[in-house]
Amino acid sequence: MNIGIITQARMTSTRLPGKVFKEINNKSLLQYHIERLQKTGFDIAIATTTNTTDDVICEYAEQNKIKYHRGSEHNVLSRYYETATKYNFETIVRVTSDCPLIDPHLIRNSMEKYLKLNNSNLYISNGIERTFARGFDFEIFSFQLLEEAFKNATDAGDLEHVTPYIWKNRTGRIEFYHVTQATNHSGFRITVDTADDFEVIKTLIEKYKADNLSYNEIENILAQHPELVAMNAHIEQKKA
Repeated sequence: MNIGIITQARMTSTRLPGKVFKEINNKSLLQYHIERLQKTGFDIAIATTTNTTDDVICEYAEQNKIKYHRGSEHNVLSRYYETATKYNFETIVRVTSDCPLIDPHLIRNSMEKYLKLNNSNLYISNGIERTFARGFDFEIFSFQLLEEAFKNATDAGDLEHVTPYIWKNRTGRIEFYHVTQATNHSGFRITVDTADDFEVIKTLIEKYKADNLSYNEIENILAQHPELVAMNAHIEQKKA
């Protein structure tokens, strides 16, 4: 089965433009993100836009021999579908590039579960019943489900956020597997959407070398340092 991780990236983020190329220790957030994903062993493709501002993302992909596709800025669902079609991905892992510390082993272990269950109507995620820190988010689903969403979704939110058509079970056939953990760390935020978010990641990498740590090691650092959690606790996540 051809497994592909598709990550969406663009330069025109509304709250922190150009964030994917902001650097910590002379390395961009996008590079941290990609290097973590590469540890899964799965194919990776960047789904970016046709905007000229995103030429730099394509140049980065070419320089680093990473697959990429350019599509609609606002219809991100179509961008994902086109990317999966282009590279013949039969099983898709959806992630976003604002998660520089995403955990590869969490994704790989969940993929093993997905393959074992062997169900094209299965949707696996750790973001619906959230117990992990925001920033470790991933979704796993079949190309079949992505294609159904692409052909049938019409709501603006479904098109922008890629998977609501799937996880709202609009077909009535979706089976769910929620990846959770015993301790609820959903209040922790290590995704980058604002300058305050960036400062949290910067501290985690510079002071604690979090780019080399697992999700539970990173969450333990946050649990032991409430002052770090407080730096971006006021940020409200955009609603899907």
